[in-house]
Amino acid sequence: MNKALRFGIDLGGTKIEIMALDEQGRELLRRRVATPQTGYRATLETVVNLVRQTEAELGSAGSIGIGTPGALSLASGRMKNCNSTCLIGRPLKADLEAALAREIRLTNDANCFALSEATDGAAAGAHIVFGVILGTGVGGGIVAHGRILDGPNRIAGEWGHNPLPYFQFRDAQADFVETGHHPATGERIAHPWPSERECNGPPCYCGKKGCIEAWLSGPALAADHVRYGGEDLPAHEIAQLAAAGYGPCSKTLARYEERLARALASVINILDPDVIVLGGGLSNIQRLYDTVPRLWPRYVFSDHIDTQLVPPRHGDSSGVRGAAWLWNET
Repeated sequence: MNKALRFGIDLGGTKIEIMALDEQGRELLRRRVATPQTGYRATLETVVNLVRQTEAELGSAGSIGIGTPGALSLASGRMKNCNSTCLIGRPLKADLEAALAREIRLTNDANCFALSEATDGAAAGAHIVFGVILGTGVGGGIVAHGRILDGPNRIAGEWGHNPLPYFQFRDAQADFVETGHHPATGERIAHPWPSERECNGPPCYCGKKGCIEAWLSGPALAADHVRYGGEDLPAHEIAQLAAAGYGPCSKTLARYEERLARALASVINILDPDVIVLGGGLSNIQRLYDTVPRLWPRYVFSDHIDTQLVPPRHGDSSGVRGAAWLWNET
């Protein structure tokens, strides 16, 4: 096996991607196939075949790292917390190692994203990096001094399944607080803390209600637009119409930004990262990088905030690159 050759695999709910990197991190090959929708066995076979085809094309075997939409339980050796529910309870790592006849490294896809951006991406050289996925779901990964922080339960960074933070200020009037004017729209912001709609939060696939994921994912943004009387539109169209000045979409995006600021402020209060990198489809909304840091000081327990909020350098390649970089960790 060529130890300098690293294969990264991003195992997603709709696509499975493989990338081969050389020792310097240069991309040698990249392939993407659709994720089978017929269950675990078909998914396993697709990953194995993709590795074999890629190795045949390059003429060499290499190390394999995999990012998955879940985590490996240390108690059982089986998958847990997976958006791709066919993986839950399955011995994915053991099955792949048996089929490919070598050790693999496997971690949550948000960890891979954070590792990629901390290694040679937008947060390269930062001591503490929080990588955020804002897409079909909401995930997070932490890299501390170049290494993924997993935690004893393998759930470090899973901020998406905490409740959306609520704050009530001493200077609030009876049922709302004046927060000034929205940095992007100029609108006066007056929010109940918490609002009646936020108290009775939307359901999350995990079985709870009001999770950050249920407010800040792409589908959640679309649902919030409908909840406030808007059209049934996908998140990217809401963002496009907001950029064009369409009032209802601008208001929906302003609510989203304020909630994102609250949620990230809680992360800053606990982790105090140098850099927060946004990934996933919603990371393409450029105004987030200006607006959210201007909104979060009210919620961060500090007189000054040096944490940077940045877009990913490697875009949608970051997760698969980070999976390959898992073999940088000793």
